[in-house]
Amino acid sequence: MDEQVLKSLIKWPRVPNCFGWLALDRRGQWRMRDEYAQANHLPGSPIQHVALNEFISRNYARDSLGRYFFQNGPQRVFITLDATPWIARMIPSKNGPQLLTQCGTEIKPHGALSDEKGNIYITGTILESHSDQVDSSVFTKAESLSVALLHDHDLDLFSNQSKVQEDACTFKGSWQWDGKDLPIEPIHSEELSQRFHFIKIPSS
Repeated sequence: MDEQVLKSLIKWPRVPNCFGWLALDRRGQWRMRDEYAQANHLPGSPIQHVALNEFISRNYARDSLGRYFFQNGPQRVFITLDATPWIARMIPSKNGPQLLTQCGTEIKPHGALSDEKGNIYITGTILESHSDQVDSSVFTKAESLSVALLHDHDLDLFSNQSKVQEDACTFKGSWQWDGKDLPIEPIHSEELSQRFHFIKIPSS
């Protein structure tokens, strides 16, 4: 969380929250949703400004209800989630591939999930900023168990690292990452928000 953001919260503690105007899509893009987009259930326009995208990513957090938001100075802008609060990318590096979120933070994977539509989700610990519900100007950082939709550009790479056996009665699978075999388990997409405690469409 940026220092100037925390200072503004102390100076202006009662700025109304904002809902519906900002979204995170399935490819990890922040999208601005004006009144027309909201009224017509449209995804909104991707934010192209690099510095603004980075500012949102640095000040992305969650509250105890499971609502994710962007702390824009003194104002809390709640995020509409197309899928999950995090989008995972497999990024090559000198020390081997990394799993990173749309904010550039590391995912320490525990396993993967596959839903009824063939989407892949990475489960693991992610360093998150948490808001204090008693004092909204207080944030803590902690590694939390969460879930990230795997970007569709990385599905082939994931498939090459996976072994799946599926029939009418059973589902078994494993995924190799960093020299370890991690489990792949089935899930229904509607179960994700309850299991990982997040709200896709926050409201006041």
